[in-house]
Amino acid sequence: MSPTRGALVTGAAVTAAAAVALTVVVWPEGSGSGSSGDTASPSGTSAEAVAPSPSRSYPMSSTPSTIPAVREHTPARGPGWQPGKDSTVVIAKGSQVLADEAELLAEELKIRYRGAEPARTGDVELALGAKDAGPTESYTLTVRDRKVKITGPDESGVFYGTRTLKQSIKADGTLPEGVVNDRPDRSQRGLNLDIARKHYSAGWIEDRIREMGDLKLNQLGLHFSDDQAFRIESKSHPEVVSDEALTQDEVRRIVALANSRHIEVVPEIDSPGHLGAVLAAHPDLQLRNTAGVASKGSIDISEPGAAKLIDELLDEYTELFPGRFWHLGADEYQALTVQNPAASYPQLQRAAEEKHGAGASIEDLATGWLNDRAAVVVPKGRTAKAWNDGLFRDTKVKADENIEIEYWTGKEIGARPPQEYLAAGYKMLNLNDEFLYYVLGEPNEFVYPTGERIYEQWTPLVLRGTEPVAERYSKQILGGRFAVWGDLPNAQTTQQVADGIRMPLVATSQKLWDPRKPALSWAQFQELAERTGSAG
Repeated sequence: MSPTRGALVTGAAVTAAAAVALTVVVWPEGSGSGSSGDTASPSGTSAEAVAPSPSRSYPMSSTPSTIPAVREHTPARGPGWQPGKDSTVVIAKGSQVLADEAELLAEELKIRYRGAEPARTGDVELALGAKDAGPTESYTLTVRDRKVKITGPDESGVFYGTRTLKQSIKADGTLPEGVVNDRPDRSQRGLNLDIARKHYSAGWIEDRIREMGDLKLNQLGLHFSDDQAFRIESKSHPEVVSDEALTQDEVRRIVALANSRHIEVVPEIDSPGHLGAVLAAHPDLQLRNTAGVASKGSIDISEPGAAKLIDELLDEYTELFPGRFWHLGADEYQALTVQNPAASYPQLQRAAEEKHGAGASIEDLATGWLNDRAAVVVPKGRTAKAWNDGLFRDTKVKADENIEIEYWTGKEIGARPPQEYLAAGYKMLNLNDEFLYYVLGEPNEFVYPTGERIYEQWTPLVLRGTEPVAERYSKQILGGRFAVWGDLPNAQTTQQVADGIRMPLVATSQKLWDPRKPALSWAQFQELAERTGSAG
């Protein structure tokens, strides 16, 4: 197939970059990292005095080749930067917290890390700026005088600057001259992984974390409890754990790697539904109707022992996962899917009225359950999250207004339009099942999402279906996650999952970093993903 015009243009840019790289290599003596750049020429006069400034011989620089694309680049004339045999990575005085980022970058570029030392020609310097120097996760990357300086108000911003450098070198062999000012549009950007219904090894998850870090994604959701399995070792309740499960040491390793890439792990123990694996070991807490028939995956929230069991698990795993967020689930409680919940489950109706007064419903009892579980994790410094269909219309009991609503569908009972939650003041995250749900086996009319469709049609405002909500709600939509669900776990191998989600996740990263219409066509974006290494 002949290349597109965009591909030809890109190829020309690569050729130009190669020429620039050659110029840097043959630069007069004094261009090495061991020199200040002012070394005298053989005649005894400076090289600069013999000829005009070299910057005048260079074309205006192009924007660095990265995914997600940088939001702002001020071009300049100059050779740009590429790692040389004497190049090193250093950190500015007072920026010792950036040592991990500096060591990682040095390892990736195959150059040395020198520590907190003055930058020399050919070096990369990382520096923390003032906290109010820019928004969280922002950075400034300056390429000038054959040096690179990356600054940001926090460690994550500086780390993202190193990702821009790494990708540009991978794609073009050089980092263009000029100044990048970059920042994400949304504060939560990530991947949601169902490790309950399908087992993934710690190594497989760690590979995804490395890919996520390079894409400037910052959140990994782990749904590790469901009807089919409970996939993380438990010290408090070992009886609920499935045969194939991550050990707590493996989880600590996953969390540590995620932290090094500035990714927060968001754990989820879904309740009061999706608890089949837990209830298999605690059948006395299984919800049953008046005929004694079990409600799939549902715990009987009228039983005092139900809250005790779930809270003990929450207490244990909030110690294992030290991040800022905790997902409480709350979706698809099967007691509320029958025609007359109060008649089928009179024990729930009695408990609702006893706890919340005359006229209270089972929806009130379920909402109270959600609030009570939030009251367990919030004092531990966590922000609670819940699926949108776990909140109900016209209840006496209102869900805690500080719970972040993760909107995934409009198909379920209780799933109101996103505008209702937004109008009530809730903050939301976008996991729109129309675009962002990769459901193994494609059951229930799900179709594997494509990166092209996400890239061309989806933005964080498109919370349900294909229509965006009003722009006035934009600040309440904190971001989104691409989600992998294991409904039919054997439909794909773990390698097929890794391959299948790669370009959709790459496209998601672009639209969460900058939801504006992309400058590149999808074909050009795919070609760029290949050159930056984002496509695998």
